[in-house]
Amino acid sequence: MATLSYTGTPATPALAQQRRHLAHHALGTDIDLTLFGSDSDHYLAEARTLIDQYEDRLTVNRVTSEVMAINHAAGKQPVQVSAATYTLVKQAVTLSQQQFGFNALIGPLVKLWRIGFDNAQVPSESAINDRLPLIDPNQVVCNDADLSVYLAKPGMELDLGGIAKGYIADRIQDYWEAYGQRAGMINLGGNLLMVGDSPLHADGLWRVGIQDPTTPRGTAIASVAIGACSAVTSGIYERHLEFNGKSYHHILDSQTGYPRQNDLESVTIFSKASIDGEIETTRLFFAGQPVPGWAIDRPDIYGAVFVTKQRELQVVGLPADSVTLLDPSFTLI
Repeated sequence: MATLSYTGTPATPALAQQRRHLAHHALGTDIDLTLFGSDSDHYLAEARTLIDQYEDRLTVNRVTSEVMAINHAAGKQPVQVSAATYTLVKQAVTLSQQQFGFNALIGPLVKLWRIGFDNAQVPSESAINDRLPLIDPNQVVCNDADLSVYLAKPGMELDLGGIAKGYIADRIQDYWEAYGQRAGMINLGGNLLMVGDSPLHADGLWRVGIQDPTTPRGTAIASVAIGACSAVTSGIYERHLEFNGKSYHHILDSQTGYPRQNDLESVTIFSKASIDGEIETTRLFFAGQPVPGWAIDRPDIYGAVFVTKQRELQVVGLPADSVTLLDPSFTLI
């Protein structure tokens, strides 16, 4: 997880002192919204409303939503949804079909393992094998003509949890910028989006902390100085299950039905759009290491920081002098 640092001398003290903040709980997490230099709390309140509206449409943790309507109709008939929901679902399905780790049809496996909930379990191999045919993204039909989505097999379930926060963060930024808000921070439970130049530092750069995977949230092992961007992390430390002396994390592999096994504790992506950060953290976490030529043709993807189980940090794409190691028990390579 990435965190924000507030150290340093504000570049424009008058602006920095005009900090407006709103805390909210939605999307299953604690949310913090901050604006600098704004003359009203209205833009924070409207951002909160946007979050709640998108959650109403996209959640799978309630009986009713647009996504749940699709799931309830699996194997029966297509379901028409709003244009925004359809666009996100189609993007998620298209990405899932590329088989790089992201899978928006992972719902049946997620509900089988229940990692992060009180009734989490290690399922039997037969139960896992029963679910694997239900997480095939090629069994989804998206119809542009009538904005409908059809899950071909009964028991299939869409779950947009791996992409929705990034999409929503980007929509909040769109709204703020449309109304001339010049600087702010969007924190959707660790999915960070920094808007505009930072008023907290003379160089106008934000300071983003890389979370220590072995300690509670908020402990940074390194700091990245960077301009306006999104910072999204995939890691194994937030949600996990301890059973018979073994730890199982929540990032499930569609090929095996079990948590993805590799040498990584986490990977953090810095990008222009938060939804791209969501996608690329999954891609690199499943790769387990830097990928040759990764994002070389993507100027909107700024770089990545890998944290390994050997307590090493590997930086890809970011300027070397932008990363400061804060914990000497880790090695910057």
